[in-house]
Amino acid sequence: MKVKSKLITIMLIIVTTAGWSQSFSPAFDRFSGSKTAYLNLEDGSKIEGTIEDFDRKKGLIEEVTIKETANGKKIKLTPDKIKNMYIPPSNVAKLAEASDYLTEVSRWESDASLDKDILGKGYAYFEKVQMKVGKKVMPIIAQLMNPAFNAKIKVYQDPLARETTGIGFAGVDVVGGDDKSYYVQVGSEIGFRLFKKNYDEEFARMFKDCPSFSEKIKNPTWSDLEKNIYDYTKECK
Repeated sequence: MKVKSKLITIMLIIVTTAGWSQSFSPAFDRFSGSKTAYLNLEDGSKIEGTIEDFDRKKGLIEEVTIKETANGKKIKLTPDKIKNMYIPPSNVAKLAEASDYLTEVSRWESDASLDKDILGKGYAYFEKVQMKVGKKVMPIIAQLMNPAFNAKIKVYQDPLARETTGIGFAGVDVVGGDDKSYYVQVGSEIGFRLFKKNYDEEFARMFKDCPSFSEKIKNPTWSDLEKNIYDYTKECK
């Protein structure tokens, strides 16, 4: 019983500590086909409807099919037509996680154009960004992972990212693993794919405009990526 009690105590400490740190939004890969999605197009028009399908190639969205609420018409849209979109996830557990994450909107250091009311309901936010993918620069539609603190650096989900090992006890996962790569955009620069193995090399590039912050971090580690970006956003305005 003593061993079990200590185990529970350790698990609570880990979970509580993880809850204190500023973290990325949950990454979603499945979406509701019954709840309303909201799409803003490049021509200024808006579409409300239910998602019928996401076509992907190498993990990246190639086409979105949405059924309009107003007339039941199905529309297929490629990334060049889409500016951003708010998509309802189908995973109930992750929806609750996202709602908790996005509750305190007053503390956000983010793009003022984001609809915090929709995000506060647990929606995933996707937007178009110019990204270097391999040797090509191309527009992609990707989920923004740090909507609450994206004023200086935006981090996007890499759908093909692998995960680091999580923390678990007695066969139970307590803290999940971290993705080993993300797509990242610094300011208005062309985005790039950031890998765990390259973070220490890319650190200076990402935080180059604020030496007072970057010089404090002697040994950048991947596990501190979220905290580094959050602290940088708060300190270097």
